[in-house]
Order: sequence, then structure tokens, then C-alpha cells
Amino acid sequence: MGDHKDDHKDQPLRVGAAVRRRRRALQLTLAVVAGRSGLSVPFLSQIENDRARPSRTSLEKVADALRTTAVELLAAADPACSVDVVRAEPDPVAEPRMRSLVRGHHQMHASEFTGDHDAGREFQYRNDQLMYVADGAVEIEAEGRAYRLGRGDTLYLTGGVRHRWRATVSDTRVVVVAVAEHVEAVQNRSR
Repeated sequence: MGDHKDDHKDQPLRVGAAVRRRRRALQLTLAVVAGRSGLSVPFLSQIENDRARPSRTSLEKVADALRTTAVELLAAADPACSVDVVRAEPDPVAEPRMRSLVRGHHQMHASEFTGDHDAGREFQYRNDQLMYVADGAVEIEAEGRAYRLGRGDTLYLTGGVRHRWRATVSDTRVVVVAVAEHVEAVQNRSR
């Protein structure tokens, strides 16, 4: 198997979905993008459906037509595989930090927070989220109530709940899993 540092890097990226999302966000038709980029509608359609892999030059033409860059489109691309390993970082750093546990543009987002956290900052996510304390302890204030969580405890917050939290132990690690903000998962929840 060899070295597994870059499990993700050698996977081809599906740039089609990123191109389609960007085009729809700008409310453009394939014909308009074709006109701006000089590429044909059938070719653009094949790119969006991942039936054609655009050259770097073609991707740059598409990006220009979509008022973005090839780099941005590649960053938003989905990996062409359904399995992605995010390895633990070798040496924990002393200062607080956050790292994403899900790469790319997916329907689920997950982050790991290590060390203390800015308790003054209030969060409010559109979609539901789950907080899991992997190590240490945290204090969470949500909907006017305070919750103390220790190692192995979880807290579930529905979308729209304002909350803030802080680590009460120095080596705290918290994993936050949520439905990504770009996904409309909340169905007219009346408050």
C-alpha cells in the first residue's frame, strides 16, 4: 500500500457539479456560458455531467464565463470517490485551532476544535448540528441555558439555535458535525 499521507490527492476530481452549482447560482443558461466561453453547449453539458474532463485551458474559459477562477472551481469540486481519509495531525499544537474533517463540497460538514475556543463568539447555524466532546470538557450556552459536557458527551442543536461555547479544560477536543450551510435542510420550522 505504501505511504498513505495523501489518500485524497490522487483521486480525480469531479468538477462538473461545481461548474453546475456556480452556473445555477448566477442563474445562467448553458447557452450564455457557451457564448461567453467560446465552448459549445454539448461540451459544457458533458463537463457538467462529468462525461468530459476539460483541459486546464477549457476550465479557465468556463471559469471566466462564470466570473470565477479555475482554482476556485477545483477547490469546490467533489472527489470522484466516495471514500476519503483525513489523517490525524502528527503533533498536537499548543494553540487553539480548527481543522476540517470533510474535504470538498459535500452535504455534510465536520470540524475538530482543539484547545480553548472564543467564548465571546456566538454561533447560529441554519441546519442541525451535533457536538461531540472527544477529550476534555466544555461549557455550552444555548437558548439561555448552560450545559456542561465532558469526554464522550454529545449535544444536538437544531438549526437556528443561537449558542456559544468554551473549553473548560486545556486539552479539549470537540468534533462538530453539521448539515452543510449550502443545503436547504430546514423545512419552514416555525419558532
